[in-house]
Amino acid sequence: MKILIVEDEPKTGDYLRQGLAEAGFTVDLVRDGVDGMHVGLAGEHDLVVLDVNLPGLDGWQVLQALRAAGRDLPVLFLTARDRVEDRVKGLELGADDYLVKPFAFSELLARVRTLLRRGRAKEAAALALADLELDVLKRRASRGGKRIDLTAKEFALLELFLRHPGEVLSRSYIASQVWDMNFDSDTNVVEVAIRRLRAKIDDDFTPRLIHTLRGMGYVLEIR
Repeated sequence: MKILIVEDEPKTGDYLRQGLAEAGFTVDLVRDGVDGMHVGLAGEHDLVVLDVNLPGLDGWQVLQALRAAGRDLPVLFLTARDRVEDRVKGLELGADDYLVKPFAFSELLARVRTLLRRGRAKEAAALALADLELDVLKRRASRGGKRIDLTAKEFALLELFLRHPGEVLSRSYIASQVWDMNFDSDTNVVEVAIRRLRAKIDDDFTPRLIHTLRGMGYVLEIR
């Protein structure tokens, strides 16, 4: 998942970028409203963390521009403006959540993950790569027309890969999305799950689709 941060306060922006990157997200940071609007309109992000008090254009104007252009990605306002009127205004303009500074990063991360899960619910219900197919609504997987039985976590892991074909997914990102936990380097739960998934969807089929990039993570692609 790719997140855009629009924050002009240097320490806060850098803190958010580092924290979200360590949580497994790809993060872009811009420092003013004009850049925030242009980058947001480019359509390359899954969520925006948006300050209200920004140079150039304020957060209200950035959000209005995104919604007017049909960009329905989740927007989380992060601002020191804690009046009820400000919260109501942000939500009425189309924000999905509103968090007041100072904030706990753990709470922000939880809200980001919740918003992204809601966004995924709107995504395609049928996913495929080569002869691998996944029906999200019916909870069915198959490859080469052969039904594959998956556990709940294996299904979630395969869905994550199929929603990001060709993208390198780090172990920390996979752990945060499938197990909703912070990654612990002493835990091999990701490796075990991927090994079991490979045994079901790759070992008896050609070509193999799940590949390991040492020191980086895993990628689902045709080679």
